[in-house]
Amino acid sequence: MRKSLFNIKKDIPPGWRTVLAITPFVLFLVVWCILSYGKLIDPIFLPTPTKVVNSGIDMFVNDAFWKDVLTSLSRVLLGFLVSTLFAIPLGIFAGSFKFFDSLITPFVGFIRYMPAAAFIPLLILWVGIGLTQKIAILFISIFFYLVLMVSDAAASVRSDFIETAHTLGASKTQILFKVIVPAALPGIWESMRVMMGIGWTTIVIVELVATRAGIGSVIIEAQRFMRTDKIIVGILTIGFLGIISDLIFRYLGNLFFDWKKSE
Repeated sequence: MRKSLFNIKKDIPPGWRTVLAITPFVLFLVVWCILSYGKLIDPIFLPTPTKVVNSGIDMFVNDAFWKDVLTSLSRVLLGFLVSTLFAIPLGIFAGSFKFFDSLITPFVGFIRYMPAAAFIPLLILWVGIGLTQKIAILFISIFFYLVLMVSDAAASVRSDFIETAHTLGASKTQILFKVIVPAALPGIWESMRVMMGIGWTTIVIVELVATRAGIGSVIIEAQRFMRTDKIIVGILTIGFLGIISDLIFRYLGNLFFDWKKSE
């Protein structure tokens, strides 16, 4: 049994997968309980799980924290959708044609190393501090990486598919939209799933400047008053939303691309 758990690229029993998935969370909670209930760390800096749970309930019931959650959710979704709308076509062309690869990839590869937070002062000057500025930060965080990931997905389409289509007399347009795009879709979807997670990790930066609503603004305000419990609630909420979005992407990916499993 032990040897079967460590076979390269071989599946393991579902029961083991569940246990292994839960174990890090349990260990994290145990360490947290030891440090907080044992008062090994000052409660101001690390409140107990009980304190955090009670604060979370209070925030949702009395402070309308759910409105901040919806605000952040709408911003992440909008920034993600705008990014994918532009990134996917560019990535497909870059991965399918060497001309576009040479034109797009070097510039996109250069910009992707620039942290989105560094653009905040410029964006405030250019577009102000409203919704446009927040979507622009998300766009910078997601777009450039997604272009390259989509390009890799398109470029990895098997060449024999394309050669067969050529042999059958397919045009360039037909090869692009009926061979490359369908074959690359699973990889494109996986890229979107990963970059959705990047959107959630960026939300605090997005809501850092002149924002009165959103999870990030709640975290920043809690920091000013040393409300570590509220900070942890905000962080855990972002993590929870990220996990939910990831599970949705995984479920839909298995639903849409079930044929991929048989390859």
